[in-house]
Amino acid sequence: MAKRVIIAGAGGRDFHNFLAYFRNNPECEVVAFTATQIPGIERRRFPPELAGPRYPQGIPIYPESELPKLIRDFRVDEVVLSYSDLTYQDVGRLASIVLSAGASFRLLSPYETFLKSYKPVIAVTAVRTGAGKSTVSRAIIRELLKAGVRVVPIRHPMAYGDLVKSAVQIFRSEEDFVKYGITIEEREEYEQYVRLGLPVLAGVDYGRILLEAEKLGDVILWDGGNNDAPFIKFDYMVTVADAMRPGQEVSAYPGEVNARLADAVVVNKVSRSSRENVEKVVSNVRKINPRAKIVLADMEVVVEKPELIRNKRVAVIEDSPSVTHGGLPYGAGFVAAEKYGAAEVVDPRPYAVGIIKTMVEEYPHMGPVVPSTGYTPEQIRDLNETLKRMGVDAVVLGTPADISKLLEVDVPIVKVSWELKVLEGPTIGELVREFLLRVGLA
Repeated sequence: MAKRVIIAGAGGRDFHNFLAYFRNNPECEVVAFTATQIPGIERRRFPPELAGPRYPQGIPIYPESELPKLIRDFRVDEVVLSYSDLTYQDVGRLASIVLSAGASFRLLSPYETFLKSYKPVIAVTAVRTGAGKSTVSRAIIRELLKAGVRVVPIRHPMAYGDLVKSAVQIFRSEEDFVKYGITIEEREEYEQYVRLGLPVLAGVDYGRILLEAEKLGDVILWDGGNNDAPFIKFDYMVTVADAMRPGQEVSAYPGEVNARLADAVVVNKVSRSSRENVEKVVSNVRKINPRAKIVLADMEVVVEKPELIRNKRVAVIEDSPSVTHGGLPYGAGFVAAEKYGAAEVVDPRPYAVGIIKTMVEEYPHMGPVVPSTGYTPEQIRDLNETLKRMGVDAVVLGTPADISKLLEVDVPIVKVSWELKVLEGPTIGELVREFLLRVGLA
């Protein structure tokens, strides 16, 4: 008899684990997915078009909060944890919920779900979301382009919309963002590549996505989401650690997996932390992965028109996952407001409505910043209404994406940009050259 399985996820890794491991596995029957972390992605169905002939009705998706009841109702044998950005305490608590409800609890190794490419693959991951992967990925891309290599980025999934239509997505322009109707959170990850003139691929079915990527370039860059492990077997991996959150490299799941697998670890945001914290991160990495090269780096923050911030009351919008389940109190927007002399960063809490109110209440660690939560048109309306109620002189946009077109405010919008600055250790160019030598392209 096939083992009855629930896949606990958050609209990304869960679907990949199903497609890569469970879809054609006669020893298992997936009876449900659960969803968490991302508001509004439950109460739908993984479609039969993607689930395959063993699942002609598709697979239902429920809130994770219903897991004990689902285990009983579906007579579940095993729950497979398939999402990221968790502390070990979070993992232990979920395991206890599952075990006490009568099912087994399982973690799949990345090696059980790796896709294999005939093109060289360099992966960028993190020990926790918000560590600065995008700056490192961008720096690596530029070094590969300088070396004359055609590189194609594949981004970790954010499967929040129509799953069939978004099975394979190729973004080359702003028009493609509109075509696929993507969320703010997706724009934050894809825009940097489009601005560099590169296609970026994402979606749901990464077997098909990989086939498309292999047609487009010489090298594939895997750009991880949250602190998830890569979906594709890599030839070289760079993992980003955060000096502002020491200890995450040995206490976050699956962040420690990434730290152990890395060829190089970039310890980012060094200037925003104490020397003691930096040394703690370095020491932890050396204990669990002594072969990894270690790079100390900063994210240099710049705004085009600092006079729009100086001595002004500002609202700061930060990347939502980083300041929500990622655990950061603030990001690049707050740093820019501080650097360029804002008179006050207005706290959104007294003014927040809808999903923004829910987020600032659910994540009390968050500083006086507005999370860029915008998975649906209703949530974008809540974001705009919150900004209007705050009565500020300017909005500082600290997200990676330029979402100014989605903001309905009558004050200047100041976009923050940032670049990686290596302070100590190998340069990004040296890491890229090591990768190219390893795969025979240098």
